Amino acid sequence: MLKQRIITALLMLAVLLPAMFYPSIEPFAVLAVLMVGAAAWEWARLNGCSEWSSRVLGCALGLAVGIFWWGGGLERSWASIWWAASVGWLLLSAVMLRRGVAGWVAWPVLLRLVGGFALLACAWLALVQARIVGLGFLLSVLTLVWGADIAAYAGGRAFGRRKLAPTLSPGKSWEGVFSGVLGVCLLGWFWIWLDQQFPSATPSLFSQLWAAGPVWAVGGFVFLAGISVVGDLLESLVKRGAGMKDSSQLLPGHGGVLDRVDALLPVLPVAMLIASTLKP
Repeated sequence: MLKQRIITALLMLAVLLPAMFYPSIEPFAVLAVLMVGAAAWEWARLNGCSEWSSRVLGCALGLAVGIFWWGGGLERSWASIWWAASVGWLLLSAVMLRRGVAGWVAWPVLLRLVGGFALLACAWLALVQARIVGLGFLLSVLTLVWGADIAAYAGGRAFGRRKLAPTLSPGKSWEGVFSGVLGVCLLGWFWIWLDQQFPSATPSLFSQLWAAGPVWAVGGFVFLAGISVVGDLLESLVKRGAGMKDSSQLLPGHGGVLDRVDALLPVLPVAMLIASTLKP
């Protein structure tokens, strides 16, 4: 299993990194379209759709965001969408985590499908526009989520005692969450130092928060780390409602696309909201 995970991870990086570092955004945007289409296919399957209809819906969402891109949607500012998506994630998190698995599956399937597709489309838009803002900015958002996940895993393994949500994700602990927050704070100080040593036209997300003041920075670090955990928990809740361990087997050893990007989905619109509000 470990060997398969490593091979798959290396293959994913071999595709992701060239697209991300390419001078123009087209290869990265195309890759993001494929990812959101695959995630939509998984989302439909998690919500009871047949394999055929799930594939149709996945292709439909990929086609829809592609048409949006072709129509010049990426060239516009979408501050109102970032506000709506950020507030939507907060409300959805509060309601879903309070109602639990039984409450989630009681919602109409159409509502779950449309809501999920809307959030996936927002995540695609935020991801590509983050690359338009700048490579350093995008990398800071991605490393924030990765850093929080790695620190939470390490801290949970070493110190985990109190379960965070035993019915949803038995492996997660409060100690792991605190470790993830600490890891994001340390990563943030590193990015701030890096931006000071090598100034660029597009500072990292961490530096943008720091420019607004230390209170904004610390509060932003904690909030972003926390909402990344929420994204992970919500996907676990949905999978339990569907009776599935992974969102799919599209990525051998890793599960599905949603399994890899669940923590990133709520962070992306919040990061873009910060970038549009706290402009350097």
